[in-house]
Amino acid sequence: MNKPSKKGVLIVNLGTPDSPSTPDVRKYLREFLSDKRVIDINPIGRWMLVNLIIAPFRAPKSAKVYQQLWEDRGSPLMFYGLDVQQALSEALGTTYEVALGMRYQQPSIASALDQLMAKNVSEILVIPLFPQYASATTGSVADKVMEIVKDWQVIPTIKFVEQFLEEPLFIQTIAEQAQPLMEKTDYDHFLFSFHGIPERQIKKASCDGYCQLGKCCDTYHAKNRYCYRAQCFHTARLVAQALQIPEEKFSVAFQSRLGKDPWIQPYADQMLKEMPAKGYKKVLAFSPSFIADCLETTVEVGDEFKEEFLEAGGEQWDLVPSLNAHPTWVKCLEEMVHKHLD
Repeated sequence: MNKPSKKGVLIVNLGTPDSPSTPDVRKYLREFLSDKRVIDINPIGRWMLVNLIIAPFRAPKSAKVYQQLWEDRGSPLMFYGLDVQQALSEALGTTYEVALGMRYQQPSIASALDQLMAKNVSEILVIPLFPQYASATTGSVADKVMEIVKDWQVIPTIKFVEQFLEEPLFIQTIAEQAQPLMEKTDYDHFLFSFHGIPERQIKKASCDGYCQLGKCCDTYHAKNRYCYRAQCFHTARLVAQALQIPEEKFSVAFQSRLGKDPWIQPYADQMLKEMPAKGYKKVLAFSPSFIADCLETTVEVGDEFKEEFLEAGGEQWDLVPSLNAHPTWVKCLEEMVHKHLD
């Protein structure tokens, strides 16, 4: 019997509408927000919220924002994903097959898995492209993969990368993206803005009730290794150390909250408005929960936050680019593959 020689790598990002049109954005929002791990309330309430309120009323507004983001090549999250897939495939060589999937919309996780199985891979490494673990992101990808493969006649060995916030080359890539900006400007302060999640999701994942959404996030260890908030603070500290940013010169905050329930704090939009009064006139912002340019980085942090900061009396607001297809980031992924599969 011929032993399969190839190993499969599935890289997965969140997803993007097929176009910035209102119907395509509405379709994307319905699939995304119908995920029980994203809006973790009872199914009837979730269906009504998504289909009767969010999708009908938010889609036209979101479509206009996506039009600001869209480039000649399409959605940055998509084309950078394809660039990374190609670069990683070239770096790994012919004994690996690399596929790109999106948790929502196209290319689907199912189609990416079919691509790998068509190459008769012996095992599959799934890398959700979310540096910090959260049920709504990495957990949802694992959930979807297992839902798909449970009906296969033959299920190969499947491994998951649960998070990669401590990978040295991940931190190094962020630092390399920030250094040119820091060489040009003497910033008063640095803001690490992470995507927020509801507080209830932190408490659900808490080990023995350890997570209290406060000072417990100041250190990162076994008991809070799956606490998304603690992981974000740890990421910020690692990047700050790499760039020699003193503790008193950086802050951590959370963006993109939805609904009336409390989300993890502090809130980025509130914090940035208070910065000019504290003497922080020139601020450099990071978005280390995202690996590619998207709505939440380019538009929310790069444009909307900048406008609010300047209106509050700030003078300069810059955003560190995402990892996108940076060579060091591709090298980081290559190292992760070898660590988990070789």
